[in-house]
Amino acid sequence: MTEHDKGPRDDRWYLNIMAPNTKGDKFAWLDPTSIYINQKAFTHLLDDLMADLEKVEYDVVAGLDAMGFVLAAALAARSDVGFLPIRKAGKLCVDTDRVSFGNYSGRTQDMEMRLPAFAAGTRVLLVDQWVETGGTMDGAIHLVERQKGVVAGLVAVAIEENERTDHYRATYPCISAVLPGSRWQTECNAQTLSSFEAYRPELAFPA
Repeated sequence: MTEHDKGPRDDRWYLNIMAPNTKGDKFAWLDPTSIYINQKAFTHLLDDLMADLEKVEYDVVAGLDAMGFVLAAALAARSDVGFLPIRKAGKLCVDTDRVSFGNYSGRTQDMEMRLPAFAAGTRVLLVDQWVETGGTMDGAIHLVERQKGVVAGLVAVAIEENERTDHYRATYPCISAVLPGSRWQTECNAQTLSSFEAYRPELAFPA
């Protein structure tokens, strides 16, 4: 049990337990999965996202391969709607539509969505664990719109601030646990968290 389990809830306290990258530049600069393994942290994350999604209307939640699956499936279950995986190329055994995109590491990858996945006009909420350069999310947007779906909004633990994500915020409802204007947003933009100084893996251990 952590200090957060014992007392009043802090604002987005669970962001403090995210793990720093220990493997180098080929990996994302942090790992939010420590939130998922801690039941209270994951519950509070979902509570916050669902509260911010209250006015967003959607028919299905799509998760981006791979860690976006975790958050998207949980939000779909909370929302009482279906879950749609958008996968890295070559993983689906049905007919697919495919797009190429550049990921956060600068590599070009392909991603696919089943074809058909939904009826025209279906409102699709796109969910990923983190939005950094926006390349992966951009690919997912193209896949949804090519099947005449409507992108209902974008969700992530954090959406960093840059030219691409500024366009997203101007175009779609964008929901993130890291709130724009917060000190968390400033730290995420700089790709370092003050909480890293006191990070201990056991902060995320299940009770």
